[in-house]
Amino acid sequence: MKTPLRIATRKSALALWQANHVRALLLDAHPGIEIELVKIVTQGDRILDRPLAEIGGKGLFLKELERAMLDGEADLAVHSMKDVPASMEEGLVLDAVLPRANPYDALVSRKGQLLADIPPGSRIGTSSLRRKSQLLALRPDLEVADLRGNVDTRLRKLDEGQYDAIILACAGLERLGLGERITETLQPPDWLPASTQGIIGLQCRQDDAHTRSLIEPLADSDTMVVASAERSVARVLEATCQVPLAVHAVLDSGTVRLRSVVSTPDGKESIWAAGEGSSPDAVALGERVAADLLKNGAGKIMADL
Repeated sequence: MKTPLRIATRKSALALWQANHVRALLLDAHPGIEIELVKIVTQGDRILDRPLAEIGGKGLFLKELERAMLDGEADLAVHSMKDVPASMEEGLVLDAVLPRANPYDALVSRKGQLLADIPPGSRIGTSSLRRKSQLLALRPDLEVADLRGNVDTRLRKLDEGQYDAIILACAGLERLGLGERITETLQPPDWLPASTQGIIGLQCRQDDAHTRSLIEPLADSDTMVVASAERSVARVLEATCQVPLAVHAVLDSGTVRLRSVVSTPDGKESIWAAGEGSSPDAVALGERVAADLLKNGAGKIMADL
């Protein structure tokens, strides 16, 4: 009897969509393979009454998944890459990322209003310091209120009138078939996404050669290049959820173009940096952009936080 490949996943609708998507890709690449999902409730899923930055950041969404692999209860974990800290648990590797989906943020407003048209004093929901700081930089006349929960919960709170608009990731809405809820796509040059937003990553044990070989056909090298550049910025800045960091890289004909911004939570001060380099230079490019951010004053913003 063949031992099934065990995929660790959170129980949210989006996490299950991602895990089942990876399952389908693996079945396509390896016909006849047996796969089972190991569904885990993480600490980030359990604590919903406080902002992520206050309780330890997005890493709370993957600690239990990583522990399941290290304890031999799962072979593979499927993550939203933006939840994966720049420094990983020892003994684990992130060998493969899937092709990037829409990396940008979505404004979902109750009355279908664009960001520029939302009346002053309106209540906007987001649990992200990055989104809050960029929102207040553009619209300091809006009220930003904390918003936690899965995608369905957040949309329900909006529809109930608890908020006038909320900000979510385009990729999550589109993957769940909710793309029609997007009122406006928030994108460069005025608005940058989180590092690696829209990217699904596959993590396994470093010594598990079998699983590593199974996921190899799923790896998208172009997406790994931009992910490496973006994660490099976050790593140098030691950025967590407590840091309003936005970073976005694009790959065009072998050239990586990277832009990043660190802002104060009130949006009153923003430090921008940008650069470009070749694909093999992606990590070093991220390091250079991070160094420019620090040189221009991002370090002081982070120290004050």
